[in-house]
Amino acid sequence: MSSLTTSTSTTSPTKATRRSPSTDLSLTRLYAMRAGYLLMGVGLAIVKWPLLSAAHTMPLYEGVTLSLLTAMSLLAFVGLRYPVRMLPVLLFETAWKLLWLSLVALPKALAGNMDAATTDTMVSCSLVLLIIAVTPWRYVWRSYVHGTGDRWR
Repeated sequence: MSSLTTSTSTTSPTKATRRSPSTDLSLTRLYAMRAGYLLMGVGLAIVKWPLLSAAHTMPLYEGVTLSLLTAMSLLAFVGLRYPVRMLPVLLFETAWKLLWLSLVALPKALAGNMDAATTDTMVSCSLVLLIIAVTPWRYVWRSYVHGTGDRWR
């Protein structure tokens, strides 16, 4: 019976021996990610939260965009506490901004059709470079691309 107990205790990981995703990243990287979340959260809170009281008067897609970006700011604040768990927020921020820059801003710029609103949005979206800089891309590759997915059954 003692050999069974011994083999069971050596094969089942204890809380002390399990590695959490945050231990795969340096403390410096975690603080850099937190800075990215803080930039997103505070920036969106300053720009979007004051508009919430007038959301019901906005055109449909302006209201949708306001709601989406307000939710992003709230999730960014959660990222301050859980920077690794909230990594998909950084990935989403990077994806939508790079898509907008390449599909909307770049063609307009090449065609010479940039208006003031598009230019302002392009400048705001260019801040994605900071998010790209704080994202742990090796970890993203290992965890989301190369790693095994969650079970289906």
